[in-house]
Parts: sequence; C-alpha cells; structure tokens
Amino acid sequence: MIRSTVAHIDLDAVQANFRSIVAFLASRPRSGEAAPPEVIAVVKANAYGHGAAPVALALERAGARMLACADIEEAVVLRRAGVAVDILVFGALSVSDLGGLAEFRLTPTISTPTAAAAVEAAARRHGVRLRYHLKIDTGMHRLGFRYDNLARTVAPLLASPHLELEAIYTHFATADDPGHPLMERQRQRFEQALRTLRELGAGAAKRHAANSAAILRDARVWYDFVRPGLLLYGVVPPPLAAALPLRPAMSLRSRLVAIKGLRPGDNVGYGARFTAERPCRIGVIPAGYADGLDLRLAGRGSVLVGGRRAPIVGNVSMDMITVDLTGVPARPGDEVVLLGAQGDAARIDVCEMAAAVGTIPWETLCRVGTRIERIYNSAE
Repeated sequence: MIRSTVAHIDLDAVQANFRSIVAFLASRPRSGEAAPPEVIAVVKANAYGHGAAPVALALERAGARMLACADIEEAVVLRRAGVAVDILVFGALSVSDLGGLAEFRLTPTISTPTAAAAVEAAARRHGVRLRYHLKIDTGMHRLGFRYDNLARTVAPLLASPHLELEAIYTHFATADDPGHPLMERQRQRFEQALRTLRELGAGAAKRHAANSAAILRDARVWYDFVRPGLLLYGVVPPPLAAALPLRPAMSLRSRLVAIKGLRPGDNVGYGARFTAERPCRIGVIPAGYADGLDLRLAGRGSVLVGGRRAPIVGNVSMDMITVDLTGVPARPGDEVVLLGAQGDAARIDVCEMAAAVGTIPWETLCRVGTRIERIYNSAE
C-alpha cells in the first residue's frame, strides 16, 4: 500500500542532467588542460532526498565513474545495492569503523592528522594499500589540513607505505555568492597548497574543487574532477543562472482528502492563526511537517490543484495541511502538486518553495520525509 503523498523520481532526468553536465564541461576548452574534467557525482544525504541506491545505479549506467557520499555507512548502502564504481567518502573518519574502507573498496578523504593516523592503522591492520583524497582547508574552516601549514602536517601522510594519494581537493564556502571575494581567495590558496604539496612529493595527484555553483562560475576551478550535487537533480543553485538543459528529478504529489466550507470568523488549524474573512472552501491534504514540509509555508506557500495555485492557510500540522480552494474547482480525490508541474504552465519548483520560507533548495529536498514513498521511473 502507498500513502496518498508520494515523491516521483525521474531517473531519466538524473541521467540526462549528468550527460548535460558532461557535455557542458567538454564544450569549454581550458588553457593548459589536456582534457575536460571528469564528474564525481554527489549522492550524499540519500541523493539529496531522491533515494541514494536507485540514483547511484542510474548515474553509474549513465557513465559516472566515481560517486561521493558523506560517510562510510552511506557508501556501504551503495555497495550492497550493487554499485561497482569508485566511491569517495567525504566525511570525518577518525571516529568511524574504518574496516569498511577495505571491505567495501571505498576511497576515504583524509582531512586531519587524527584521521590520517586512523586510516593508516586500518590499512596496516588489513594488509592493504588504500587510495585516498587529501582535503585542504582554504577558508571553510571545517575539515581539511590548513593550506599554509602543510609542510608541518602532511609529510608523514605522504610517506606512508599503506596509503596512496590519489587526489587533492578543497571546498568553496561562497561559490553560490558571486559578490563575495572569498571564493577567489580560496582558489589562490588552493593553488599555493598544490605547489607546496608538489614540493613535498605529492607527485601527479589529481585535483578537484568545484561544486555545482563553482562549475557554473569559474572554469579555472574545474581541475581534473568536478563535484556536482544539486545540478544532477535538475536545480541551479540560486541566485545563479545557467543555460544547461536540466530537468527537475523530483515531484511531490498528494490528493485532496476533504473539502469543507468556512464561514466568516471560522478558524483553521493549530493556534487558530488563520481566520476566514469571507465564506471560503478549505481543502485538506495528508502531508505535513513529518513529511518534510516546512512550518513556515503557512501563509507563504502554495500548492497546485487543477493547474491553479491554492495558498496554504493555517498552521502546517504533523500530518496535514489546509489550502484555500475558494474559486478553484476541486473535489476530494483530486491530485495536488506540492512540488513540480501540473498542466501545461503551472509549476512550483524547489527554489520557489525554499525562498518562500527563507531557506535553501538543498535543505528542502533533503527534508522530504522517509515515510514518503519514492516512485521511480526510468527508460533504462
């Protein structure tokens, strides 16, 4: 049985978006670079709410040669689902069960001296030589070896007989803010770090730095790999724009379960925060904050019914919302679109939904609840 509120995931769109990114990268020759960068497809956080295993397998079929996730546990889920390509683990590893790195053929990120020691010990214990990516902190100030202290911190790591440096990377803090100067400073710091690491014996390690926003902003930071996340799911990071032909991969749909009339002065929902000023019709939809809908959508967001917008009124409850259907022809059982398109012109996209409540599309997608069934369609 499937609940009324479901997320439809278009795996064909995910694959098409991946191929559009690849084509875009190939269309921009770069001075000093022999070939376009390869794509590390980011599927962390349950593939941004889309479902990690089905999305990862679709990306692998589309030609992705490396995926990336947040931690070992996410990577193990992908391996057990049958993913065969390389998997980069982004997150902190010093407190993880590192046995999975060798068992599931994972590529760890080493971003702190503590993690370096832990991964070295795990590789030695399992009698293997592990390939790893080295993360450099150029200004995010989360994980990563400081760009200006590498001569003191990474020499033992580079000398390890059990670890093999495959790539060096950093992460931009303000790639989606074109007016902020930090991205350029981080780029320059990363270049400085690369020179230092070559002097320390890093050799011909690959390089990567660009997330979705940075891909769109500056071809100089494409290097050998890029790391699109949001773009894979058909969303351009706001406030940026792109000519890329992308298709949103997720739509969120439900049905009207009840319609009732309100008289002037009647209240709706917890806290009685909506009061009818005129006779109106209210529709009840079985989706609420337990499904990932933000409480702040009340009075700010809308849904689509019959190809027309119906504003959300009254508080968002755990399991349902109410919408104003006054003037909208509708009856119980009719389809409701919370996210996506309905008809030829009506659409509510994730950037609009996020902006309505003052958040970001990444959060809106990732918050789609686990009790919402994901229904997948794909031609492959």
